[in-house]
Amino acid sequence: MTVLLSGSTGFLGSHLLKFFIEKGYTVVALKRSTSDTFRIKDYLDKIHCYDSDKIDLSEIFQNHIIDVVINTVTNYGRKDTKPSLIVETNLLFGLKLLEESLHVKVKAFINTDTLLDKNITMYALSKNQLVDWMKFLSSSDTKMINVKIEHMYGVKDDENKFIYWFIHQLKQNVEKIDLTSGTQKRDFIYISDIVNAYEIILKNMNCFSSFEEFELGTGESIEVRQFVNQIVREFKRKKDISTKLNFGAIPYRENENMMMQANISKLEQLGWQPKVVIEDGIKRILQDIE
Repeated sequence: MTVLLSGSTGFLGSHLLKFFIEKGYTVVALKRSTSDTFRIKDYLDKIHCYDSDKIDLSEIFQNHIIDVVINTVTNYGRKDTKPSLIVETNLLFGLKLLEESLHVKVKAFINTDTLLDKNITMYALSKNQLVDWMKFLSSSDTKMINVKIEHMYGVKDDENKFIYWFIHQLKQNVEKIDLTSGTQKRDFIYISDIVNAYEIILKNMNCFSSFEEFELGTGESIEVRQFVNQIVREFKRKKDISTKLNFGAIPYRENENMMMQANISKLEQLGWQPKVVIEDGIKRILQDIE
C-alpha cells in the first residue's frame, strides 16, 4: 500500500511515518521546505519526500499511484497567528489535497481533526470547515474518514507544548509554576495508541460508508491537575525539586471546555483498545528527555 502523508515531520505525522515504514508501506511524505526533519532523519532514505510549498500537489499524484492520503497538517494558531495563515494551513491546503485525492480516486482520504468545539478557537473552526467540505464532496469512489483526536501526548512532542514546557520547568527547579485551577478534564491519549488506531482504520476502510467519523481518546477523562501532579510524582522519583505549583494563578481562557472525553465505541467495535496508561506514558517522556 502506498500512503501519502502530509505533516510528516510533525509529532503525529512522524510517528505514523515510522510505523508505516516498519510495516512495509510505501510512504510519500509531504513537508514544508523549512520543516525540521529531526524526528524522521533516520527514515529519509526510505521515503519519497516532497516540499509541499515548492511543488504542485498534482505533480505528486502524477509521480505516484496513491492508495490512501492521510492529512495531519495542523496550525494551532499560537503566538497571535493571523487567521488567514490558520485557514491557509488547516482548510485551504487540506482542501487542495482533497481535490487531488478525489481526482485520482484514492481509496481513502483520512483527515486528522480535533474534538474541540468549532467556536472555541480559530484552529478548531478551520479544522471543522474542512470536515464540512469532506462531507459535501464525499463519494463512493473515495472514502472520507475523519479522526477527532482528544489530548494526545508522548515522546518527541513539540517543546513549546505544555507537557514538555512543564517538565523543563521542573528540570530547572524553578521557584514556582503558575497554572490554572486545573479542574478541567481531558482525555489524555498516548501517541502509540493513536498510531495503532490509524492502523485499525486502514485495515477496515473497505467496510466504511462514504463518510465515517471516529473519536479517538482513551474514553476516560481526568482533571488536568491530576495529570500535572502525576508528572511531578514521576519526576521526583529521579530528582528532588522544590518547585511550587501555583494552581489558580492563571484564569481559564474564554469559552474553556471543562469536560472533554472521546466516545471510542466505534473504534472498539473494530477491535481497538488503548493500552498505555498515563503513568507509563509520562515515564516514557521523562526517559526520553533525560
